[in-house]
Amino acid sequence: MTAAIEAQVERFAPGFRDRILQRHTMNARQMEAYNPNYVGGDINGGVLDITQLFTRPALRLSPYRTSAKGIYLCSASTPPGGGVHGLCGHHAAQRVLKDIFKFN
Repeated sequence: MTAAIEAQVERFAPGFRDRILQRHTMNARQMEAYNPNYVGGDINGGVLDITQLFTRPALRLSPYRTSAKGIYLCSASTPPGGGVHGLCGHHAAQRVLKDIFKFN
């Protein structure tokens, strides 16, 4: 799929291919070997259905807090789930700031 993806980007951003210095690809089996949590190459940690939207990674008021004080999660396992958007980290950071300023 690398060639097809690059062709699509090149279509909208002419000169894109000329900027590629190096590439690295991994198939699903290689992804799972790299990280056993990526079962079948799934970097999102499994299906994200309506139930999991509210219970991932655990059922708690703040999915970003852990049981260890001062340690937070911001992975694809936290809402709103995986994707190229950065919202998991954004929401985790908002939770951290609320917790810091609530206790100070």
